[in-house]
Formats: sequence, C-alpha cells, structure tokens
Amino acid sequence: MQITGLEGKVAVVTGAGRMRSIGRPIAVELARAGCDIVLTGTGRAPGRYPDDERAAGWRDIDSVADEVRALGRRALALVSDVADPQAVDVLVARTLDELGRVDIVVNNAGAARGEDRAAVVDLAIDAWRTVIDVNLHGTFYMSRAFGRALLEQGRGGSIVNISSIGGKMMAAQTAAYAASKAGVHALTCAMAAELGPHGVRVNAVCPGIIDTFRMDDVGRGEQWEKMIAAYVPLRRAGSGLDVANMVVYLCSEQGSWISGQLYSVDGGMVPGR
Repeated sequence: MQITGLEGKVAVVTGAGRMRSIGRPIAVELARAGCDIVLTGTGRAPGRYPDDERAAGWRDIDSVADEVRALGRRALALVSDVADPQAVDVLVARTLDELGRVDIVVNNAGAARGEDRAAVVDLAIDAWRTVIDVNLHGTFYMSRAFGRALLEQGRGGSIVNISSIGGKMMAAQTAAYAASKAGVHALTCAMAAELGPHGVRVNAVCPGIIDTFRMDDVGRGEQWEKMIAAYVPLRRAGSGLDVANMVVYLCSEQGSWISGQLYSVDGGMVPGR
C-alpha cells in the first residue's frame, strides 16, 4: 500500500523536540510522506537535556527541523506552550502567515511523569493542575483554535490527539493522567461528530509502553525486560515510529473514512477497547 494525499500539506506537531520521543518520528514521517511541518517545544534549557542528547549535540526542535528540511520539506520550529490559549492563538497565526495553510494537527505535547503518580488522597493540587492543564486543556486549546482555521479554509483536514492506554485502563495512582487522557477521548469523539460534516476527521492514538525518555525513571536492563514480559503480549516495547505510522495513516487518503476512534498502539496490552 502506498500512502497518498499528504503531498504539499501542512502539519502542526506539538511536543516534537525530544530525541527519543513520539513527537519527533511523527514530524519526520509526516515530512517523509510529503508534509511541511510546524513543530513546537517548550524551549527547555540545554541543562535539562538527558546525557544522550548532550552527547549528540542535540538542539531540541531545531534538530528535528533540520531532519524535516533534509527530506526536502519546509519546517517552522517554534517555542510554544499549549497550556496557554494566547500562545496557541499566536501559533495559529504564525503557521498561516508563514506556511499559508494548515491541514493536520497532531496534539502530542504532554506533561512529564512526576509527582502526579500518587493516590488521589495524597495528590498535590498543583500536580493535578499541571497534568490537566497540559494534557487536556492544551489539547482543547489547540483543537479549538486550529479547528476554527480548518473550518475557515473549507478543505477538510485531520486532527490526531496522542492520548494513552492510561485513559482506558484508569489504574490506581494515575488519577490525574488517566483523567486527562479520558477527557481527551471524550473531546476527540465530540469533535469528530461536530467537524465531520465539514470533512475534518478527529481521532486519538493511545500508545502503550513506548521506549522514550519519558520512561527513563523506570530504567532499562533486567527490570525493564521483566516489565515488558509481564504486561506486553508482543514482548517488546513500542517505538515512536510505531505511533508515527498510525498517525500518518490516519492523516492520509487511505485513512480518510476513519473518524471518532481511539486506537490503542500497545502490543496487545489493552485488547478489545
């Protein structure tokens, strides 16, 4: 099967600056399929880079932008905060002013794992708010603002929300994260119904255990392998490319009759839902 329908389109990918991530391969694979890319990051200081990024001379979203340009596509790298609705409005304006259109929005930016992984009775209000503000409110702000642009253009389009199987499993000590992702699921389905008559598709991709920087607190080696063997039927962790492949398909002509769906990309961890 050949992926078609993406040549010359403009895709916005948030949270795309990490070297070992989901956002980077999404941006690169959409570019490989023919898209010009707007990619955002938080503008983190180099002192916050993990050791492998420092060793590689990584430059956050600028490095990913270089990869996009090496594929012959245009790239616009912008520091932006999805949890700030005014910053999102600026992002829309810059996208339209500099690239002339928008066709695809991938809401990938997410709050870092941290103090939110606690029982509800012990969960700090600030930790709850941080996760909800970035994961749920950020997806809402982006979808609202770019959804308006897609409607004004009148050419249809695709919004893909990067969620998580956490929003389906709703496990203990993940209340903030699970609530934010379950909210993304509801937002996805409601928007699919609203925007479908205008040719705009809205879907969510729900990754399982993906081998990225977000899982570095777990470590690798024996502990990691035991976790994979215990939870993943296919007996391997996923990669950012596994998620990117699904995103590209959903945005392509081949995925043009799919909307309002919550796809688990998880090696079989959460079957049937």
